[in-house]
Amino acid sequence: MSKSEKKKKESILLRLGNSQVWKSIIRSGVPRDRRGRMLSVLNSVFLHLHPVRMPKHAVKLKYTWCMGGLSFYIFLVLTITGILLMFYYRPTIEYAYTDMIDLREQVPLGIMREIHRWGAHLMVITVWLHMFRVFMTGSYKSPREFNWVVGVMLLTLTLLLSFTGYLLPWDQLAIWAITVGTNMARATPFLGHEGPGAALLSIGDINLVHAGSDVRFALLGGRFVGEAALLRFYVLHCIGLPFIIVIFMAVHFWRIRKDGGISTPL
Repeated sequence: MSKSEKKKKESILLRLGNSQVWKSIIRSGVPRDRRGRMLSVLNSVFLHLHPVRMPKHAVKLKYTWCMGGLSFYIFLVLTITGILLMFYYRPTIEYAYTDMIDLREQVPLGIMREIHRWGAHLMVITVWLHMFRVFMTGSYKSPREFNWVVGVMLLTLTLLLSFTGYLLPWDQLAIWAITVGTNMARATPFLGHEGPGAALLSIGDINLVHAGSDVRFALLGGRFVGEAALLRFYVLHCIGLPFIIVIFMAVHFWRIRKDGGISTPL
């Protein structure tokens, strides 16, 4: 790049940084020094996710593996592809299976279903690897104990997100897999009618937790995997669990910033 082109580029960036549009978003203009960079970070919701200063060796790929960032990126991909799939998928026993077939063979950009499916598998792997990296580097220790608990909850929600999505194709594999999975819920402590502590939740001879009121019944909307179960799993997969995950991710990112960014190697 010649000197004239370089000066022209700098003048364009300078005019952009001094424009009303830029100042209304960033507020501090183009940063020229350390203080300017700090103000730019503090005044931006996106840049504010990370501390103003961070040790150079703490962001190296060989240390972080970038699994946390990849997990968040895959979540965004799943959100976009999931919204596109919602335009074609109907959560009823008459149409669910045929809609899946049409997504694969008839619908333009039906590859979105495969991207969504493989992305879900990949997200489970990256979240597990992220937890493994955090554990192996001791990043769960003080003062990051709370954020470790939030991360464990996000891992659990990720597995539940994958579990609820398993029923949506409405084929034999999905139906029987969810049947086995929800049968395990009967043994949930206090919440499952076959679980420990369920007998304690009774008034006289009336047991409050039974086959028609336990957590399995709540998941399926009945005593077997039917249309009510399909609708409930669809709502949980598309709205309920993503809504909760977004809240926990916001807390997770906020705690990373408040704890001084990514933990440094010992």
